[in-house]
Amino acid sequence: MVQVSYPGVYIQEKSSGVRTITGVATSVAAFIDWFPRGVVNEVVQCLSFSDFENEFGGVHTLSAASYGIKQFFQNGGNEALVIRVVNDGGGVGTAAAASEVVLNDTAGGGGADVFRVVAGRRLRGEAAVNPGVWGDNIVVDVDYDTTDPSALFNLTISEVRVENGRRTAVRTETYRNLTAEPGVSNNALDVVNEASRLVQLDRDGMAALVAPFPRPAATGTMGGPVGALPASPIDLTVDAGSGARTVTVTYGAGVTDAPGLRPLLEQAIRNAANSATTPAERALIAGATVRLIGRGTTASPYRLHVLAGRGGADYDPGASLTFGGPDVGPLGLGGGNDQQYALTGGDDGSSVAGPPPDPRVAGSALIGNLAAKTGLYALEDADLFNILCIPRAAELGDTDMRAVYSEATVYCKDRRAFLLIDVKESVASLEAMQTWLAQNDSLRDRNAAVYFPRTFVGDPVNDNRLRAIAPSGTIAGLYARTDATRGVWKAPAGTEATLEGVQDLAYNLTDLQNGVLNPLGVDCLRTFPVYGPLCWGARTLDGADQLASEWKYIPIRRLALFIEESLYRGTKWVVFEPNDEPLWALIRLNVGVFMNGLFRQGAFQGSTPQQAYFVKCDAETTTQADRNLGIVNIQVGFAPLKPAEFVVLTIQQIAGDLQV
Repeated sequence: MVQVSYPGVYIQEKSSGVRTITGVATSVAAFIDWFPRGVVNEVVQCLSFSDFENEFGGVHTLSAASYGIKQFFQNGGNEALVIRVVNDGGGVGTAAAASEVVLNDTAGGGGADVFRVVAGRRLRGEAAVNPGVWGDNIVVDVDYDTTDPSALFNLTISEVRVENGRRTAVRTETYRNLTAEPGVSNNALDVVNEASRLVQLDRDGMAALVAPFPRPAATGTMGGPVGALPASPIDLTVDAGSGARTVTVTYGAGVTDAPGLRPLLEQAIRNAANSATTPAERALIAGATVRLIGRGTTASPYRLHVLAGRGGADYDPGASLTFGGPDVGPLGLGGGNDQQYALTGGDDGSSVAGPPPDPRVAGSALIGNLAAKTGLYALEDADLFNILCIPRAAELGDTDMRAVYSEATVYCKDRRAFLLIDVKESVASLEAMQTWLAQNDSLRDRNAAVYFPRTFVGDPVNDNRLRAIAPSGTIAGLYARTDATRGVWKAPAGTEATLEGVQDLAYNLTDLQNGVLNPLGVDCLRTFPVYGPLCWGARTLDGADQLASEWKYIPIRRLALFIEESLYRGTKWVVFEPNDEPLWALIRLNVGVFMNGLFRQGAFQGSTPQQAYFVKCDAETTTQADRNLGIVNIQVGFAPLKPAEFVVLTIQQIAGDLQV
């Protein structure tokens, strides 16, 4: 009510009572498995397969889910939540470990440790390690080409790869003008840890630093201040580890200082590669570069920074270039440091004693622990997921497989999600599938489905030769594509349900064989002429005919989960509101608008809203006893569209042109 105090016009706003209920996403798929890289037991959102490659390393022959994720995006998926799990060293295996290196303020060590560099990144405000041998491909460069070359330093962090005899950086991060001094804006630990996707810095277990704060020794050969240039020619030697090579720099009167000398010195060093005795030595010297640091003032004199060539497959980050000769003093050159600091000690972990190691995880790692939010329960940090795929579970022994899928089924009930169950590769016949069903009847649930047979796809890590994979990732992508084009109430099956990227099926079912499995609640994958591989089933595992379940069909169950989750989120405003008819009317209004929107999209049976759905919230649903207990009851019903699973054509012959 407006408080009036002076003659005039007053304006007040009144709420309409409309609180729009927005439908949640229906096809966010979660995948759990070992991957060659990535933070551990953390949910990472991937919006494309490129995101997955950047975060988790892409397809790997020992990671069943990596193939499923590729298929998910190829078949229409657009959001995946990926959880990486690794071996913890229990039993006879080894624990996964992150690559690291300690940077010291003295070349070769022996001085003060400045900080440790560990493979990892920041996630939700906390440092998360990224274990695996992949981290051994990370190298760190340190240089002093800063605004204050006497006190600050730059860090360049690179992930390198050797392909076709060439060594290239596939990802590089550069951080400039850093210091080890704590509490300042350019503190190295704060700057790098906040921004880096490759590493995290720490000082755990190291002695406290005091002013003047040290900095890591520069990589390569960092010279001292350049003095007056000696007369031409300059005679030097360069040693890349195989003996001294002569370096002669000739210049004219126009070269009087370090900037003019720099390109001539670089070319002279490269020319010394002609006398190298090994390919590795030749590559180090022939690809050498000379940088000039400083401003040429008394406070910031010129310094030469020499780096060896890094493009060859034989390159060793621990190599150094050492300079000698009669003119080495005026140029400030001398002994060299490592070309780069290489992270080492990465381990993928193993579930067996080996060799060879096997990084694939056991069922206990897939399940994880609720209190610690590991494995499956890392999804506690995810706001929403709708589909769960665990292809690795199908590779486990029968007991472990049932344990994983049983735990996942219960969790999916709690989170209003749908589980896609895979069968073993050995289940490749009608009889084998019937046996699998008999042995795993305990997995039947309204929030789960199983698809048969497995699919063949081109293997990108094996020259695209065919590989049999679990179909759950493909089907999850099909769900997403169907939801986007037709709605969650449309069965993800039929002639529109093509399996993109699938080249063949592990078993070709006939109509009669399909007719055996369909009444048992198995969704069959079929190949038809012209159409190719298709999904030809839409039943939940609760959809066996003998069970006579109301949740027989996947689209009905998924539509119900969608409505439940949307209303769960869209009615939170009701909490603590006065529990009486005005509130009940608002509830009926807002829930009714949401349900009517679905009706208008064709989600329900019936030609009128009254035939399609109802929303009830009044004194009949919420009695005085309920109100005394602080309870408001809302009843929502809908008439689902059941898929036309069987099409019966009745054909009758008639006699033409009969005269009566």
